[in-house]
Amino acid sequence: MTQNTGTPLQNEIRLALGKLRHVRLFRNNVGEAWLGRVAARSADLVTLARPVRVVYGLCVGSSDLIGFTTITITPEMVGQKIAVFTAAEIKSGAGRLSDDQANFLRIVTEAGGRAAEIRSVEDAVRLVQP
Repeated sequence: MTQNTGTPLQNEIRLALGKLRHVRLFRNNVGEAWLGRVAARSADLVTLARPVRVVYGLCVGSSDLIGFTTITITPEMVGQKIAVFTAAEIKSGAGRLSDDQANFLRIVTEAGGRAAEIRSVEDAVRLVQP
């Protein structure tokens, strides 16, 4: 079984943002898989007995990287830190947002979170700037 570790751009972004102490973003794989007892197996086919569909990830359209950016509130709440929900949808080359992805970014932004389509490490750093 192979693990989806993201595109080269996504990996560069994860490395760059991982160095920032005020940001914690996590890879959010979204999809489905099947779980069950292997009844038969060949080079390119697995047959499962009593298969169960397993849906994983936050939700359809949710971003590649999700987590939070820590900010300090002023002046009434001086010194308190708040974790602001942060979503980064990574696109490289001619990749385009799906309607579900654009909607997710819009909802996060309208709710006061930080969300953006990201096409470079610089875009990602701008998203999480204090």
